[in-house]
Amino acid sequence: MAAYLQWRRFVFFDREMVREPSGPDGAGAKPFALPPGIAVCDSGRGSLVFGDILCGAGRCQIWFLPRSLQLSSFQAYKLRVTHLYQLKQHSILVSIGEDEEGINPLVKVWNLEKRDGGNPLCTRIFPAIPGNKPTVVSCLTVHENLNFMAIGFADGSVVLTKGDITRDRHSKTQILHEGNYPVTGLAFRQSGKTTHLFVVTTENIQSYMLSVKDYPHLELDTHGCGLRCSSLSDPSQDLQFIVAGNDCVYLYQPDERGPCFAFEGQKLIVHWYRGYLIIVSKDRKTSPKSEFAGNEAQNSDKQVLNIYDLCNKFIAYSSIFDDIVDVLAEWGSLYVLTRDGKIHVLQEKDTQTKLEACKFMLFRKNLFEMAINLAKSHHLDSDGLSEIFRQYGDHLYNKGNHDGAIQQYIRTIGKLEPSYVIRKFLDAQRIHNLTAYLQMLHLQSLANADHTTLLLNCYTKLKDSSKLEEFIKTSESEVHFDVETAIKVLRQAGYYSHAVYLAEKHEHHEWYLKIQLEDIKNYQEALHYIGKLPFEQAESNMKRYGKILMHHVPNETTELLKILCTDYHPLGGDEGPGMLEGKKANSEEFIPVFANNSRELKAFLEHMTEVQADSPQGVYDTLLELQLQNWAHEQDEQIKEKLHNEALTLLKSGRFKTVFDKALVLCQMHNFKDGVLYLYEQGKLFQQIMHYHMQNEQYKKVIKVCELYGDQEACLWEQALGYFARKEENCKEYIAAVLKHIENKNLMPPLLVVQTLAHNSTATLSVIKDYLVNKLQKQSCQIEQDEQRIQKYREETTRIRLEIEELKASPKIFQKTKCSICTSALELPSVHFLCGHSFHQHCFESYSESDSECPTCMPENRKVRDMIRAQEQKTDLHDQFQHQLKCSNDGFSVVADYFGRGVFNKLTLITDLPSGKTATTIEAGLQRERLIHTKRST
Repeated sequence: MAAYLQWRRFVFFDREMVREPSGPDGAGAKPFALPPGIAVCDSGRGSLVFGDILCGAGRCQIWFLPRSLQLSSFQAYKLRVTHLYQLKQHSILVSIGEDEEGINPLVKVWNLEKRDGGNPLCTRIFPAIPGNKPTVVSCLTVHENLNFMAIGFADGSVVLTKGDITRDRHSKTQILHEGNYPVTGLAFRQSGKTTHLFVVTTENIQSYMLSVKDYPHLELDTHGCGLRCSSLSDPSQDLQFIVAGNDCVYLYQPDERGPCFAFEGQKLIVHWYRGYLIIVSKDRKTSPKSEFAGNEAQNSDKQVLNIYDLCNKFIAYSSIFDDIVDVLAEWGSLYVLTRDGKIHVLQEKDTQTKLEACKFMLFRKNLFEMAINLAKSHHLDSDGLSEIFRQYGDHLYNKGNHDGAIQQYIRTIGKLEPSYVIRKFLDAQRIHNLTAYLQMLHLQSLANADHTTLLLNCYTKLKDSSKLEEFIKTSESEVHFDVETAIKVLRQAGYYSHAVYLAEKHEHHEWYLKIQLEDIKNYQEALHYIGKLPFEQAESNMKRYGKILMHHVPNETTELLKILCTDYHPLGGDEGPGMLEGKKANSEEFIPVFANNSRELKAFLEHMTEVQADSPQGVYDTLLELQLQNWAHEQDEQIKEKLHNEALTLLKSGRFKTVFDKALVLCQMHNFKDGVLYLYEQGKLFQQIMHYHMQNEQYKKVIKVCELYGDQEACLWEQALGYFARKEENCKEYIAAVLKHIENKNLMPPLLVVQTLAHNSTATLSVIKDYLVNKLQKQSCQIEQDEQRIQKYREETTRIRLEIEELKASPKIFQKTKCSICTSALELPSVHFLCGHSFHQHCFESYSESDSECPTCMPENRKVRDMIRAQEQKTDLHDQFQHQLKCSNDGFSVVADYFGRGVFNKLTLITDLPSGKTATTIEAGLQRERLIHTKRST
């Protein structure tokens, strides 16, 4: 039970007198006054509504006062208006009054939006009598849905009208409640689809459930209240029914009694307004009338209006009035109607003004809780609330209540800079308070990396593993910290398992592997984890950590690399017919991983060359180098032979054509003779093959090389002869073989052969005897043939000259009878040439290329002309060459230039001149005539 005297008092309302509008002259307006005789009032729909009793004019009026203070009225009853109820959501006014003397109250329902002769339309009239027993109406209430209306009577009965209250036809009236005590208050409560009716009398309080048939009821209490001393609160107080007794104010739910407040004094009026409880009670203060009065105090006729804030437990306003008729709420203000017809308005101050007015007093007296509740109830913005929380926290911190202070600082998160709080609790004795604050900072996703670091350090200092696990094992949707920072701090503090868990959960693969490999040393688990990663991440991590894994788990690492470079799928991945083709990495990029692990490297490279023939060239190069190293260092002959065959097979695979030089260098470095010779052969380096055998003094192989490749490179025989000529050993057999081949192919002049062999002391004349004899014999035969040809050419020249003279001196007789082309009998017209050939004219025209040349002799004549032209050109070049050679300072460059132009090349004739036609051909080239004989018929 709250003590009334302990509640703080504030002035949250401004009191003013309602005055009439100012006149044109601007003179001060006088107070507004209502007509005399006002008995009842209500408010709603933008007006204050008043009802009076019979006045001097003999009419009973209902008055409407809008905000403009333009008072209007209409006659509702003939005698008096006893009750008014203005609905807030409809323009419906329900009134109860009397038209004649006696107890005969009438209920009238007015539609204020419709007019009847200038007055509101009365839609329904019916007598307010429970049964046939006349009694006085004590109270009235109407449901906002227009489906319920309840009337209370002084004899303790309650009449309920159910249905459309604006029409007789659609409503039903019945007696809901009967009792022995006058009904003093009624109120409908709507909660969802459930409707309750509270009924309060002078002696008890009951609740009826109108949503259920037979209207079950429950007695809530055995004491009641006076007229107008009950009201229904708003949702801020859960729509509780308020009953004000002389000692306490009680709050009720439909099924139970709620809290009560000890507000003493005789209650006259009770209302609820915007979260405030308004109570009008008699003023019980004593004041002596004069100095001669006795000690006995006398009650004043003054009335006190108090406005209570039940949530925050303070008095928002208190003031004394003279004879209050009622308190109305409209246009956002309270209007107090007094018996003298004056109206006082109570205007609530704005939130900021109220807080400023009370803040100093509350903070000075350290009433922070009340300040907070007050700010919340008045919907103060978050910045204002945060400032109150901060000051409250500072107050508790200065008093040494660190636990309470941190709770207030937590409420400032999002508004107050965290460093302000953190600096206060950095002391080791307050680390648990700092932990609580940092936890909440993370839960609200307002922490940065430094806050995460500090919180984790707090956990580790406190050795609170449970809290640490709870913090890091939150679901992914609840992560409120920088994960990478958390991993770093946990690793630094030695909480490796927690750091690994966090890294794995949030897919920080690099941190997971770094901790597993560098701190925990769990290489097997790290390798398994890499195998579960997507391709790109698995590839990058194997490049980064492959050497460490190869050193500790070589076999497993090699197997993973084989998979990664052929057809990689993450371990544990879903496999199905629709799965994409696996990816593969570049195997060449992983060769450095196998440093100091040659056995695993060889297995990896051999696997790649077997399953992936198009592996990068570096794979084959490295495999060849590795095989040659193993072959060079192997001592076992059988194994060495096997390695030899493997290396040679790899060389012959055709994968080294583009890197011929590199493969050759590798074979030479490891003295792999067969490989070197094979590569020389593939590169057509025949001289290098022969030089290789010369260096190793393998005479037979030198001869064999010359026999195999001498046709492609003739100088091999010359080099072989020079090689054997420089040998001091007895190489007659090999020299003879070389000389035989040189002789057959005519590769060297004899004099050069003799000069070459002159340097060999073991080569005697007998070695070259046969060669020289054969060579001299061939030259003798050649001389004879040349002399015969010279004699033949001389005779031919003499004959041709005679023929030329004959042609010049005597006529030429053409005796040919057949055409030289078609071999048919010669007919006119015909064509004859001096060479002796004759043709039909049509045959000549068809086959000849020139009108002045014999078609039969033309090919031979052309060859002769070409030979003559070549000789003439060479003659000119010879003269030019001799001239440049004499004039040039660098004769060698002139000779080299003519060599490059092919001047000194040997001219070879393809065919010799046909015998017997030389003279006629030359003559035909010098003198050509065409004789056409035409036989005319006489």
